[in-house]
Amino acid sequence: MTDYVATLVSNPSKPALSDALLSHLAQALPSNAKVIRLDRQIAIDVVFSARSQKETKETVEKIRQALASEPIDVIVQPLATRKKSLFIADMDSTMIGQECIDELAAELRVKQKVAKITERAMRGELEFEQALRERVRLLAGLDALVIPKIIAERITLSPGARTLISTLRGHGVYTALVSGGFTLFTHRISAMIGFDEHRANTLMIDKGKLTGEVAEPILGKQAKRATLIELREQFALHPDETLAIGDGANDLDMIKEAGFGVAYRAKAAVAAAADARIEHADLTALLYAQGYSRSSWIE
Repeated sequence: MTDYVATLVSNPSKPALSDALLSHLAQALPSNAKVIRLDRQIAIDVVFSARSQKETKETVEKIRQALASEPIDVIVQPLATRKKSLFIADMDSTMIGQECIDELAAELRVKQKVAKITERAMRGELEFEQALRERVRLLAGLDALVIPKIIAERITLSPGARTLISTLRGHGVYTALVSGGFTLFTHRISAMIGFDEHRANTLMIDKGKLTGEVAEPILGKQAKRATLIELREQFALHPDETLAIGDGANDLDMIKEAGFGVAYRAKAAVAAAADARIEHADLTALLYAQGYSRSSWIE
């Protein structure tokens, strides 16, 4: 028998785990299941045992059916390995709400054209490296000094981002922001959120203006996976001790390599490949999923 935990999380701004819903859920659970309320009507753990993968899937399916169309995410994993020691995150549309390259393009009034390429790349229809070079060429001549202004005025952190990272770091977890975007953004945004380190691509600048080129080699999906492996080996961690989150096709290899890979508001192919999906909750769902009580959070 293996013990599993299904963490059910709703958005803190729209708590959905009512007593009535939990009563209905209890009827669908196996006799060995234990329901633990983590945070009011926001999050609960359902701990259960299963003899096989088939039995696990059957229990999870019953949980999902009981929740029906409620705005609740279900994160299922072995109970023994739920807490992680390494966290790797994508930036654009994951830790922040925007795609930075699209915001740069808006300064030159080519945002719509760049955004279409971005969307195709995130769906996996274009090779990331090819798509990045094509988009960066459209930025040639842009004054690099607009970047701090863009960050201050148009970039928003994803809800729960700061609390997630400060809590993980406060409990000894190493955190890395790994982006297919640009160091001119990750340098500032990683500091705003509180990451231990950041990695991204370097925009070429001449006389204060973007040249329309990006330094090689480009940090894409293979480099993201390689970063996870490098840090895992650096800290001598078992794969089960690693957690990764992202939303686009260039995050796929990283998500698959992680001990637990999470898709955040992700494209269909990414959501299908991930161990879990966050569609309704905010990023603090990853704290509930690892068993951090609300009292242990570092706001």
